[in-house]
Amino acid sequence: MNAKQNSRIINGIAFGFSTAFLISAGIATLYTRKTISAVLYGWYLIMITPCPLVTDYFAVGGLSSAMLNAGACGLLCAILMVSLKGESRANTMAGYFLVVAHCFYGLNILNMLPCLFTPFIYLKLKHLNFKSNLHVCMFTTSFAPFISEFLFRYTIGNDFVFGQVQLTAKGVILAILFSLMLGFVVPAILPGAHAWHKGYNLYNGGLAFGIFGFLVFNFMYRTMGIEVPTSLVVDTPVYEQFGHSFRFYGNCFYLTIFAICILSGYILNGKSLHGLKHLFKDTGFRSDFAEKYGMPICLMNIGFYGCIFLIYLNLAIQFSEGAGFTGPTFGIVLAALTFTAMGQHPRNILPILLGYECLYLFTLFFCHINGRQLTWSISMQGYLNGAAFATGMSPIVGRYGTRAGIACGFLCASICTATSALHGGFVLYNGGFTAGITILIVLPILEHYVPATREEMKDQHVNMRDLITLVQNNVDPNLIRPYDTSRYNELGDDMDEQ
Repeated sequence: MNAKQNSRIINGIAFGFSTAFLISAGIATLYTRKTISAVLYGWYLIMITPCPLVTDYFAVGGLSSAMLNAGACGLLCAILMVSLKGESRANTMAGYFLVVAHCFYGLNILNMLPCLFTPFIYLKLKHLNFKSNLHVCMFTTSFAPFISEFLFRYTIGNDFVFGQVQLTAKGVILAILFSLMLGFVVPAILPGAHAWHKGYNLYNGGLAFGIFGFLVFNFMYRTMGIEVPTSLVVDTPVYEQFGHSFRFYGNCFYLTIFAICILSGYILNGKSLHGLKHLFKDTGFRSDFAEKYGMPICLMNIGFYGCIFLIYLNLAIQFSEGAGFTGPTFGIVLAALTFTAMGQHPRNILPILLGYECLYLFTLFFCHINGRQLTWSISMQGYLNGAAFATGMSPIVGRYGTRAGIACGFLCASICTATSALHGGFVLYNGGFTAGITILIVLPILEHYVPATREEMKDQHVNMRDLITLVQNNVDPNLIRPYDTSRYNELGDDMDEQ
């Protein structure tokens, strides 16, 4: 299947999911017995509320409003995917899924816009292709909570009141300056982060963004001597009525979506599963599934992978006490699908999920023999979110095996609830940040004790430009110097030789 056909399917996925959210918003209005005006007001509350991790949009605005928010944000991304000249690729789809995933806990149409569009200024000045780098613009929305914080709470501190807008000139100026800075910082730090983890953390932006967010957050509060705001706790009668969990609704929604994905992929693949088993055997390391196997196979992978992760969530919720199907839980199912066309499949994510379970059983056992009560469970919100992003370490399983994957899941679970404090919860890709830190710890050990895999990697020639992008637009070559990403390959080779 050629690039144009793949692009059409990727665009169709974006429009399909966005339409599903909008239709679901209408169904959820009837399900929760809310009026249209209440849904719109809930969406308004979502947009004017500070939203560090983990702000539950089901609690802030309601189920229907959160669905409407995801549909609106997703539709904007889908329109950009179609209107910009060029082909949509696997990384474009990854950017789309990360956007809509966080529309249930931290991202909305208001705080998204500055983050999404300011990188275009950088791309224009550098004569870089807009469409090829659209995913970079989408990834930048990870910093959206900073925008909301500057606009609605940072400059007024304790005077903030939920549901009331108190814009200040200082807050607006800070939001504008910060978003402009993002437009120039994010394209610069993304390629370098890849050299740190050597492609073993699919959520490449998570590591770079987490470190940059750590810098900004500490400057905003610690350095400036400003008190760090407390997490916003909001509750609504309807949400309380459903036990703070829309588990039945969420399962029905996703099972329908995933069934459609499997069926559509099957039909587009000539009513055949041919090629799917080859994808399931792929290591997932620096791999573009869309290019290697075609988007119909990737579409089926989305469906099967989504079902596996949904089963994991339901088992965790059923057999341990913690969060239910909250806004963040609903969103992380989408986040888990991010790289289903670039490295993730059911076989290479299961050992990582098993690592999370191993940590839980390990600590449960030792607390029991020491007569202590375990203070956390695998279904607490932080651990559910962490598991979704930990699947970004799936190339470790493909390259180093099941035991390495279990070890990575085990270690990642042990730190997943601590890392958000470093950036105050203002970086939405905290799970990718945690996975990146885990890789930085584990990878040198694996490379030392399993040198054969390391040596094998040296013989691989991968087009890093396609994975990182930031490629030149069609301009006069005499006026500009071609963008060369070979230096990142050289950097990786140098690190291997050390």
